[in-house]
Amino acid sequence: MVEAIDIWRTASTLVAAHGEDAVILAAQNADRHLEQGDMNGVAVWKRVLAAIRELQDQSPPPDGTSLN
Repeated sequence: MVEAIDIWRTASTLVAAHGEDAVILAAQNADRHLEQGDMNGVAVWKRVLAAIRELQDQSPPPDGTSLN
């Protein structure tokens, strides 16, 4: 299990490096893991995506994905 601090660090790094494109990059990573059948990877990247949205002050994902 990936710790919450690591999720936030990743999200923060992506936002700092890529700005608004951070959401796209995180979603692409989740899709890549899905294509590979890596559901744990998908779950991690969904958490990163939710953290990015929160950092960017966007509404939470519609599927109710939480950071925990």
